[in-house]
Amino acid sequence: MALLQEKKQEIIGAYQVHETDTGSADVQVAMLTERISRLSDHLKTNKKDHGSRRGLLKMIGQRKQLLSYIMKQDNDRYRQLITRLGIRG
Repeated sequence: MALLQEKKQEIIGAYQVHETDTGSADVQVAMLTERISRLSDHLKTNKKDHGSRRGLLKMIGQRKQLLSYIMKQDNDRYRQLITRLGIRG
């Protein structure tokens, strides 16, 4: 269920903060959001896959922590990021 290299590069290009950025909190949140959406689709068809459900919950918690960090650092950047990703409302 890992993301393909092309998809990762596309996400990094869209959400990077500066030219050589590959691991900022913004990029990590965008990657987690993509993985969460793919895993959610998987769980819709495989309802008894409890191992993947646990992994999904861990990813959601990790994304929540990263979003909290971004909100503490720069509230405007946080609002812009959640709007671009279409999460939280």
